[in-house]
Amino acid sequence: MPEKIRLFYGTTTGKTLDAASMIKDAFGGDTVTLYDISETDKEDLTGAALLIIGCPTWDIGQLQSDWDAFFPVLGDIDFTGKKIAYFGTGDQVGYSENFQDAMGILEAKISERGGTTLGRWPADGYDFNASLAVKNGKFVGLALDDDNQSRLTDKRIKDWVAQLKKEFGV
Repeated sequence: MPEKIRLFYGTTTGKTLDAASMIKDAFGGDTVTLYDISETDKEDLTGAALLIIGCPTWDIGQLQSDWDAFFPVLGDIDFTGKKIAYFGTGDQVGYSENFQDAMGILEAKISERGGTTLGRWPADGYDFNASLAVKNGKFVGLALDDDNQSRLTDKRIKDWVAQLKKEFGV
């Protein structure tokens, strides 16, 4: 039986939950279990080797409130040996100077704690000025923008999940 993937998300408007559900469905079967970060404890994150982290960028380059509240707990977790993929929701037009910053903030913290980042995504096809989520010319995870590119969301998720299945070995 393939290893289970735990997907942790925070959502305020429902867009990140919708994306999380689409990602779960794209994996098929019961491979992915969803966790609302507002109802999560440290043990939920430490109990699996394959994780997906989803967070919208809120206000001006900030973590969504539930992730912001949970952020200090990340400093107490050893992510060594864990493979982690990230996705974010955001608005590249209205917030061009900090598009997907929340994804970058979480990836930096979890990598600092030993996590291995998988699921990097090309920055091509987006129009923004700056992002903490871009490293070496790629996003640290899947960047979604339902405000300006909703027509691309389904394909991006399907392509990203196909990539993750290989990288996760599931």
